[in-house]
Amino acid sequence: MSETKRKNFTGDFKAKVALEAIRGVKTVNEIGQEFGVHPTQVGLWKKELQDQAPSMFDAKRVPKPVDPSSSSERLYSEIGRLKMELDWLKKSQGFACRAP
Repeated sequence: MSETKRKNFTGDFKAKVALEAIRGVKTVNEIGQEFGVHPTQVGLWKKELQDQAPSMFDAKRVPKPVDPSSSSERLYSEIGRLKMELDWLKKSQGFACRAP
C-alpha cells in the first residue's frame, strides 16, 4: 500500500491559479491541468479570492508601528560590538607601541 503525501501549495501559487480562473480565458479543467491541481481546488481558490477581495481594500493603510523593544535590542547589541572593537584596538595599539 503506497502512501501519497498531501501537496502543500504556497499562497503565491494559489493566488496565481485563482487569478487565472477569474480571468476566464481558460476553463477550470484547463487551468487545473496546466498547474497540476484538481479543478475542484481551482474553483475553491477562486471563490476564496473573490470572497476576500473586498476586505483587502476596507482597511485604511497606516504605517506599521515600530516595535521599540526590537530597536533598543539592536542598538544595545551594536554598542556591545563597538565596545569590543574598541577594546581590541586599544590592546593591539598597546602591543604596537611596545615593539622595538
